[in-house]
Amino acid sequence: MMPLSLPAPAKIPPPSSVKPSNPSRQNLPPSSSPPFIAQPTTSEPLSNRLIYHLNEGRVQKAIFTLDLMTQKGNHPDLDTYSLLLKSCIRSRNFHLGKLVHSLLTRSKLEPNSVILNSLISLYSKCGDLNEANKIFKSMGNKRDIVSWSSMISSYVNRGKQVDAIHMFVEMLELGFCPNEYCFSAVIRACSNTENVAIGHVIYGFLLKCGYFDSDVCVGCALIDMFVKGSGDLKSAYKVFDKMTEKNTVAWTLMITRCTQLGCPRDAIRLFLDMILSGFLPDRFTLSGVVSACSELESFTLGKQLHSWAIRTGLALDVCVGCSLVDMYAKCTVDGSVDDSRKVFDRMLDHNVMSWTAIITGYVQSGGRDKEAVKLFSDMIQGQVAPNHFTFASVLKACGNLLDSSVAEQVYNHAVKRGLALDDCVGNSLISIYARSGRMEDARKAFESLFEKNLVSYNTMVDAYAKNLNSEKAFELLHEIEDTGVGTSAYTFASLLSGASSIGAIGKGEQIHARIIKSGFESNRCIYNALISMYSRCGNVEAAFQVFKEMEDRNVISWTSMITGFAKHGFAARALEIFYKMLADGIKPNGITYIAVLSACSHAGLISEGWKHFRSMYDEHGIVQRMEHYACMVDLLGRSGSLAEALEFIRSMPLSADILVWRTFLGACRVHGDTELGKHAAEMILEQDPHDPAAHILLSNLYASAGHWEYVANIRKRMKERNLIKEAGCSWIEADNKVHKFHVGETSHPKNLEIYDELNQLALKIKEFGYVPDTNFVLHELEEEQKVQYLFQHSEKIAVAFGLISTSKSKPIRVFKNLRVCGDCHTAIKYTSMVTGREIVLRDSNRFHHIKDGKCSCNDYW
Repeated sequence: MMPLSLPAPAKIPPPSSVKPSNPSRQNLPPSSSPPFIAQPTTSEPLSNRLIYHLNEGRVQKAIFTLDLMTQKGNHPDLDTYSLLLKSCIRSRNFHLGKLVHSLLTRSKLEPNSVILNSLISLYSKCGDLNEANKIFKSMGNKRDIVSWSSMISSYVNRGKQVDAIHMFVEMLELGFCPNEYCFSAVIRACSNTENVAIGHVIYGFLLKCGYFDSDVCVGCALIDMFVKGSGDLKSAYKVFDKMTEKNTVAWTLMITRCTQLGCPRDAIRLFLDMILSGFLPDRFTLSGVVSACSELESFTLGKQLHSWAIRTGLALDVCVGCSLVDMYAKCTVDGSVDDSRKVFDRMLDHNVMSWTAIITGYVQSGGRDKEAVKLFSDMIQGQVAPNHFTFASVLKACGNLLDSSVAEQVYNHAVKRGLALDDCVGNSLISIYARSGRMEDARKAFESLFEKNLVSYNTMVDAYAKNLNSEKAFELLHEIEDTGVGTSAYTFASLLSGASSIGAIGKGEQIHARIIKSGFESNRCIYNALISMYSRCGNVEAAFQVFKEMEDRNVISWTSMITGFAKHGFAARALEIFYKMLADGIKPNGITYIAVLSACSHAGLISEGWKHFRSMYDEHGIVQRMEHYACMVDLLGRSGSLAEALEFIRSMPLSADILVWRTFLGACRVHGDTELGKHAAEMILEQDPHDPAAHILLSNLYASAGHWEYVANIRKRMKERNLIKEAGCSWIEADNKVHKFHVGETSHPKNLEIYDELNQLALKIKEFGYVPDTNFVLHELEEEQKVQYLFQHSEKIAVAFGLISTSKSKPIRVFKNLRVCGDCHTAIKYTSMVTGREIVLRDSNRFHHIKDGKCSCNDYW
């Protein structure tokens, strides 16, 4: 680009002409020029031709004509140059605009402020802010309010908000009075947390100047400033309500911002007000309100909007299509993604957003991860390139499949496309390795991140927590604080999840204290995590105290508390909370009903369970899923109604899966029904011949009945198929450390003290009437050996350790990964009598609160 020197340019050699190849003579207007039309004898016909092309919108031909004129030494006037520049800017032909500037420089015409303002706009829009600033500075006293507004807007568009604000202040100091466009530009510069305070001052100045109602763009800029700068939707509403003139853009902006700030109901209300006010929604409006339906899971309204989109011809728009794909994926009652796929397939054009929306829909629907990976494969074979959000979604699908090999292939594609360094992609890879148990690879992926952000740290903290490595998780917490990245609610929620997974209530209480210190105690996500942590660590009263302190409860809060009481065997309190939830107008979801049915099951409330099972769909429109049917099988099975449970399974509208049959098999094991148990095991192995749980439950069932030959056959089959039984273990927290014990554990540093305590305990509880129940020894041994074996069970060893290692004023909390042994349950009840200690035992199904020889389960478990 030739340098611009004002007021009059120096003589410079004329640049070479830029001519289009093979220009069509038929599109040129008739003229009196000789046969070779590119060599006119006068400038007048060329000038007319130039104006004609401009009027017809043929920018390239107009500039070609201008080039011919300048070769003859003739130039149009400044008004024509102004029209040419504006046409180039409007059509985004910036390279042609630069050519016009070059030809203008050769013309020796002195540009006026209109021309110079157009040049500022040209260079700022094509990204050359330095050239725009050079022109602005060279204007001198030709600068007007348009010049200042253009430059302020240019700085904002290029992300230089502070420079834009400085320029606005400089403009005021020079005596210029801002107009509506100037105000709009500087307010946009204040639409962030750093500058919003300055924005408030400018807002006051704007009101004094009387420019609030000058143009819709001012109101829209103010709405954005309040929302983006401080999340202040209330002030944004005030601005919107005071706007005397509103257009579709203003309505759409307000609808979109409500959805983004988590107020989808307000967004839908605004949409209805917009319609009643006579405004016609455009594709952006419809996209925004459909997104609001997605957040609310309002399927009925979503379908109505889809119908509207079809009638108005907007359904084929890619922006609306993406929103509809997302809405159907999130809102379908049965969790199906089929309707979402239909919308996707009917779209004429696809972009990266529509592909990402449908892939994410399959991932979130549950159990459709293979199809999500297949869609990604189809996408990369087409013309649309995936972005970092696409890679994050498909990597999540790989994580759900626990397929790290496919994940690595996907990650290699991200590397090829230059997206591997993106935090979103890197964090997904960390999560996959962690879920696959490859913690070393997860740590390597974490360390290889170019720039670790809070999400990266949270992903790794969550990974360690889920892999029961709370020490490493805490080390990362210290690292987060040392690096200054700052903790978030999710960081603490992950740590609480880790503490609850291993029942480390001491660590959970420490995290709770850190949360209070960090100022996150009022966060709803944190409250919910605390309820879950205290419940799962055995202190349901502390969980209830946290619940009572909450002011803003959502369905997760209520469901967590119902689940807590249910797991602890307090069915009446669980149902009481459920009824209060309904009275408060909170709609339950499928998970809430799992908790309610579980509460009924643990307490043997059969009629109550049937009532809630039927009310799911009748009263709340919730379609029963496999988990709900499994709860009903558990309810009937626990009560001993095995025939009724089997009839229920056969009457299910769904084909019973492994979960349902495994639940039924567990009930057969408890009640000793070998025939029905054998049938349940066959149904499981028909679906998954390598399911170890079915083999083990059936083996235990035969062992209880004394059919040792069948037991031997099953164990032989497991060995041949390389099926591994999960080893039973129990653990207990003492002195802020988790101590783990297996059957016959002898490796603990306090081994001698533990077994000395265990021997004394055996003598004492036998004096109180305890008789070892050798039916729970599922091995063919002599009776004396069976008794010895019973006292080597991990839960008894953990209780003995708790007696010598914990304060007598506190309950002993023991956790087991499998169902507690019946003999151990009885022995621990006697232990609570002879020691006066309260013992809380959590097994794979529920909590047992044992005190003074009595258990909260009332021996119904």
